[in-house]
Amino acid sequence: MSCNWGTELWDQFDNLEKHTSCGIDFLERYSKFLRERADIELSYAKQIRSLSKKYHPKRSREDESRYSWCLAFAATLRQLNELSVQREEFAENLNTQIVCELTRYTQEVKTERKNHFQDGRRAQQHIEGSWKQLESSKRRFERDCKEAERAQQVSDRIDLDNKTDGEKRCSLKARQTAQQKKQAAEESRKDYVTSLNQFNQDQHQHYHALVPVIYQRIQDMEERRIERVCEAMRSSAEAERKVLPASGRSLEVMMEAAEGIQPRMDARQVVEVYKSGFDPPGDVELEDYSASMRRSISESSYLDNRGEGQRPSRKLWPFIRKNKPPPPPPTSPSPGGVASSPQSPPTASREPITQRLNYLMTSGSRTRKQCLRSLKRGLSLKLGSGPADCSHLPPEQRRKKLQSRMNNINQEIQREREQRDALLKMREVYERSPQMGDAGSLEPRLEEVKLSLQRLEEELRKHQAWFSEADSRLSENGSRRQSGGCGSNSQVTTPGSSSLKQLDNRSPASRESPDGSYTEDNSAELHFKSRSSEFDDDFDDEEPLPSIGTCKSLYPFQGQNEGTLSMVEGELLSVVEEDKGDGWTRVRRNLEEEGYVPTSYIKVFLESSAKGFVQSSRLV
Repeated sequence: MSCNWGTELWDQFDNLEKHTSCGIDFLERYSKFLRERADIELSYAKQIRSLSKKYHPKRSREDESRYSWCLAFAATLRQLNELSVQREEFAENLNTQIVCELTRYTQEVKTERKNHFQDGRRAQQHIEGSWKQLESSKRRFERDCKEAERAQQVSDRIDLDNKTDGEKRCSLKARQTAQQKKQAAEESRKDYVTSLNQFNQDQHQHYHALVPVIYQRIQDMEERRIERVCEAMRSSAEAERKVLPASGRSLEVMMEAAEGIQPRMDARQVVEVYKSGFDPPGDVELEDYSASMRRSISESSYLDNRGEGQRPSRKLWPFIRKNKPPPPPPTSPSPGGVASSPQSPPTASREPITQRLNYLMTSGSRTRKQCLRSLKRGLSLKLGSGPADCSHLPPEQRRKKLQSRMNNINQEIQREREQRDALLKMREVYERSPQMGDAGSLEPRLEEVKLSLQRLEEELRKHQAWFSEADSRLSENGSRRQSGGCGSNSQVTTPGSSSLKQLDNRSPASRESPDGSYTEDNSAELHFKSRSSEFDDDFDDEEPLPSIGTCKSLYPFQGQNEGTLSMVEGELLSVVEEDKGDGWTRVRRNLEEEGYVPTSYIKVFLESSAKGFVQSSRLV
């Protein structure tokens, strides 16, 4: 079938105009579609990047980077960021290479279509004008012929009735008129024939020359438009297909990251990170409290025993803050003395260290001596002023810290050696070629590097000695742990010993002083004493704090944490330190046991001299 619009659609000018207009509308709509899709891709890429940035590991949680599941998630976030970059590139290709080109081509097609249809309209107007001229000459020829025929009929009728001279004159005039009409009809016929020939020529020219050319141009324009749409669709698909391999690689990396998660290795990492190296606590010896049950305690006898010079069996901690749970005051007295009747009080806020120091400085000399040891050992560690050999850390953590420092020192030594070698080579070059530089100008820098190397090597030897000490101590702890484990299996468990172990055994993590500082079994304490023996000599001979009054327990209290003291209802205790506003009072039992109890659980009876001393100390 022929596909020439000029011959097949010679009479469909209006339909062709409508069809090409729809084609341009489609071109504009497709361009808008691509533009909106590019905007969607950009928005998607932006949201993916924001999501990846939102869940990217923060610096405060960098310790998790050692675990495989954290590394896999971080790799997934990085690949999501790569996907967002690829989507942005795809959207940019759509906008710059396709949408902009289609917009420019649409304007060109509109201009070309306008020119083609203007030429078609001019040709159509020309053929219509020629047809109108033909119709006009035809009607004029028809009219002249009818008038000539009527004039001839009138002349013939007059000639038949010619009898008189006057009638003869009328007949002559009628024949002249008929002759004139006949000549006019002949001229009209000539004009009609001329117009007819001209119209036939114009019509042949219009339908066989002008219309085929114009319509062929319109057809070519339409085919180019369709080809451009095809090219745009192909280019958009090709641009997206170029992104797919990179997306596939990103997905493969995500799959590899997910398959690289190793639960067993992560479990070992937890051991490596949090292992302290301490031995588990041994068995707790039985403490016989039945002696206090066999004698009655009265207020007078208890107060008489306050002056006994018996030293306490364990150290007294003036700063007990970390392990003090805040038991709240009860709402109503317990009629039966049940321990569960009091409700929990609101949590007491931690006392600022400045307030505690002010109290320390305004206290007496004996109280000041009691507090200095905890201040020096506990708070110095909190402020980060630990010893250089990391002896304040648990054994395993100390070993890891020293290993990390040794690695950093080795790296610095390697850098210094490389710099020294470079300076030596440069000095050799300067010595061989003095015009390039002065070899003596490098001596200060070489001396500086040499001193830095000596300092680093000395620091490395020092850390290696500390590391060997920590490693040997860990080995000793491990051997003791194995021997202790074998021996514990052979021990006989007495009735009630399991409950005693549950109450008195402490894990290594709970061996802390009440002020929050970490107290190692032997090494940290010995190291501290070696550095501050002048303070320890004074503190070893210290006496317990004097009593400032008595108190009576209103409710039973179980001291679960270190630094607290358990008591039963109605028990009489000696008050050593008044409540400082945090809800706790320091008390003593039999000059041997000392700790903190909730102020709301006791009724305090201060002595008159103690009241004056407390008031004067507060005024200071």
